[in-house]
Amino acid sequence: MIYKEEDIIRLISEDEWMMDILRSAQSLNLPDWWVCAGFVRSKIWDVLHEFNERTPLPDIDVIYFDESNVEEEIEKRYENRLKLLQRAIPWSVKNQARMHSVNNDIPYSSSTEAIAKFPETATALGVKLDEQGNVILTAPHGIEDVVNFNIRPTPYFSEEEERIGYYHQRVGKKNWNSIWHKVEIVQMEKQNEENTP
Repeated sequence: MIYKEEDIIRLISEDEWMMDILRSAQSLNLPDWWVCAGFVRSKIWDVLHEFNERTPLPDIDVIYFDESNVEEEIEKRYENRLKLLQRAIPWSVKNQARMHSVNNDIPYSSSTEAIAKFPETATALGVKLDEQGNVILTAPHGIEDVVNFNIRPTPYFSEEEERIGYYHQRVGKKNWNSIWHKVEIVQMEKQNEENTP
């Protein structure tokens, strides 16, 4: 079972496919880089559902934070470099120093702050390798929701009606519980009741 962050780190460290992805991303030497979102979440849910095969991912999200060059074109160059290393992987590279403008938000201070503003707590996860090749995990909202199969909005996506609407639209489109049957959508009303003293 997965109870602690160390359990997630161990699972990824023992997964050679995931480690190859991380080593490829690390080879770009990007500042404040992470492989995030579904890459981590889907692994956890696959293991907890005892799947024998990995659930296919629509993309592999590599993020980084570099205020010195926020041109979108450079992200495409990084994607192309990754494709030369692993052509079959659906790479997506995004500089989080640029993404606040895409999301109509105030500038982010780091990649981890950007991860904290992902729509769901269960998706707000990232991993990378340190200089010794060890896996590091960031989980700004903890791992409780992902290991308990709960889908709920991050605080950022609970603040404004427009964001709440986007969150509901996204969750409905993703339809995660059609793949992972234990996944439960935590209703906003239920969440608010739980937060009431």
